[in-house]
Amino acid sequence: MDIHGNVALVTGGTSGLGLASARRLVASGARVVFMGRRSDRAEKVTADLGSHAVFVPGDVTRTEDVAAAVDAARSLGRLGALISCAGIAVPGRTLGRRGPLPLEDFERVVRVNLLGTFNVVRLAAEAMAANQPVDGDRGVVVCTSSIAAYEGQEGQTAYTAAKAAIAGMTLPLARDLARHAIRVVTIAPGLFDTPMVAGLSHEARDSLARQTPHPVRLGRTEEFASLVAHIIDNPMLNGEVIRLDGAVRLGPI
Repeated sequence: MDIHGNVALVTGGTSGLGLASARRLVASGARVVFMGRRSDRAEKVTADLGSHAVFVPGDVTRTEDVAAAVDAARSLGRLGALISCAGIAVPGRTLGRRGPLPLEDFERVVRVNLLGTFNVVRLAAEAMAANQPVDGDRGVVVCTSSIAAYEGQEGQTAYTAAKAAIAGMTLPLARDLARHAIRVVTIAPGLFDTPMVAGLSHEARDSLARQTPHPVRLGRTEEFASLVAHIIDNPMLNGEVIRLDGAVRLGPI
């Protein structure tokens, strides 16, 4: 589907993978509604993206917030793409020095990463289903998983559970929405240079970069955005989880 002239909704759009995706889609001729909880970042992002971008503050786990973002997108034109990048990573071992991982910590990560993703998909899909097909598609949904879905590290039980569930629901989502001519594809990024790793020391970042066989570096957010653009453009990509990781396979530590 040609994204030019369409509207894209991007969650987690104020930084990292979401911001890079928003930039790429605007450059491709789309209007973008980007959603996030950090309103303090929105002014800078809006200035960066120009008049083709609109910020809607909100939490992906709140139906009314997501509905407002979907309505904002529809008010601008044809909502043709959803890029779901909102997520959190809160480390915690199942049994740590202070005892078992608090259940509310596990629930919070799963709620934002998994339930938030599904909440956005279901509401955006409802809007897309009313579209006239363009190049055979009424809409394209891109979700974000992680290689942690396959090789979770110590302290990543909650994060891995959520990201594995996103990967697992990709095919049934695609099958559910096929009758509406809506495609669903998930990207599972590897070790990327995002705000999640920005706070690490230089030594820690170098250590992460050396784990990737080729290229031996952290992934760049624009490389994620490039794949997003290709998924939207390629009509045969559907129901698939794509690892974007430079062939890295994480060990147990």
